[in-house]
Amino acid sequence: MKTKLLLTLLLSFSLSVFSQTHKEKRDQIKALKVSFLTTELKLTSQESAKFWPIYNAYEEKEFEIKHDKMRSIIKKIENAGESLTEKDASNYLNQFQEAEKELVELKGKMIADLKPVIGSVKLLKLQKAEFDFNRKLLSKWKDKHKE
Repeated sequence: MKTKLLLTLLLSFSLSVFSQTHKEKRDQIKALKVSFLTTELKLTSQESAKFWPIYNAYEEKEFEIKHDKMRSIIKKIENAGESLTEKDASNYLNQFQEAEKELVELKGKMIADLKPVIGSVKLLKLQKAEFDFNRKLLSKWKDKHKE
């Protein structure tokens, strides 16, 4: 029953998300994700108090890496277009690999920090819940753009 209610809320909020600014959309999606993860993980109040500061710090850093570093590299590649040299491509590839390496290290740190807080079982549930949330969000986006 909770899952159906959550999905209904997710659907209704998702539709309103598409008519907002990027920051508003991001905040709306974050609120939906918090609700979704809280429901899926069934965090106790003690777990929640320790979990969210760690998880939020992880997500902020992840966003910085993806938004600032990776997006910057992609824009440089797009701007270069057909004039992209082998040397520049190699440089961008190295930068991209470094950013991906940072993401992997960040994820490892988050797991290490959260393991004593919520345990391995809930960490695996977190991985699945993140995947499920992103899949549902993408599905709603695709449905919206079919119309």
